[in-house]
Amino acid sequence: MKKLLVIGFFILGGGLLFAQQLPHFSQYYLNDYLINPAVAGSRNYFEGKSAHRYQWEGITDAPRTYTLSVNGPTKNLKMGLGGYLFTDIVGPTRRTGFNLSYAYHLKLNESLKLSLGLSAGLLQFTIDASKITLRDQDDAILTGGVQSELKPDAGFGLYLYHKKYYFGFSAPQLLNSRVKFFKEGENPVGTLPAHFFLTAGYKFQVADDVVIEPSTFVKYVSPAPLQIEGTLRAIYKEKVWISGTYRTLDAITVSAGYLINNNFTIAYAYDFTTTNLKNYSTGTHEFLVGIRFYKSTSKEKDAPKID
Repeated sequence: MKKLLVIGFFILGGGLLFAQQLPHFSQYYLNDYLINPAVAGSRNYFEGKSAHRYQWEGITDAPRTYTLSVNGPTKNLKMGLGGYLFTDIVGPTRRTGFNLSYAYHLKLNESLKLSLGLSAGLLQFTIDASKITLRDQDDAILTGGVQSELKPDAGFGLYLYHKKYYFGFSAPQLLNSRVKFFKEGENPVGTLPAHFFLTAGYKFQVADDVVIEPSTFVKYVSPAPLQIEGTLRAIYKEKVWISGTYRTLDAITVSAGYLINNNFTIAYAYDFTTTNLKNYSTGTHEFLVGIRFYKSTSKEKDAPKID
């Protein structure tokens, strides 16, 4: 049986099947709950967010990612609950799933807290064989139409946070589930490897209405190389911001956002690809919208913080 010529679309998906990576968002500082379950409940309001990422525009069957998340604190502010849904589409492959999380917040002193979080969910991986072109058109492995696998997922995280700074560590996909799509022939068996994420940021008050926030996001999943990105964000009156990000081995990002009436967030990011893919792609677009649900007391609502 000849080998399948499916390596290309797995590379587009962020790694070979045996090193399939989770979807990435350039505005990680706005979507930090997707990175770390311990973030749930770290703010004094519930928030819902929807993010859409259209990667490597101009390349056929390039990745498309959609997420919907919600998280917030319990009444006593000691615990956080949350969940999210996502769909990640790359050519003939689709990954769909959901995750639920729980976090417990420890008060270290009057201004510093530590949160510990756990997450669990299900992932469904699907391959539509009708969308794959093979060198050997009679290869029996991919003649079965749509193939899918349902796998469990679990992870944990910790989040140390203060009104001026934060540090987070998280590890999703800890179960290392194995994916085997086809029951016959030379089967491309893969593993969903554990990921390891580090995030950190600090807010500098440089003027009465201006905050400068440098932040970083470090990602490692074997056997892919370590990826580091650094962001510098300027925030005006806790409502408007612009930022620039450099991501190693990938792209430079510019983004902007606005918090409307202390309730609604809109944000946009554009990636300038720095790899050889720039010869074929016009870049990456990312959109985010969010809404906050405050408690009834106006005092809390009048003290918003940009995430």
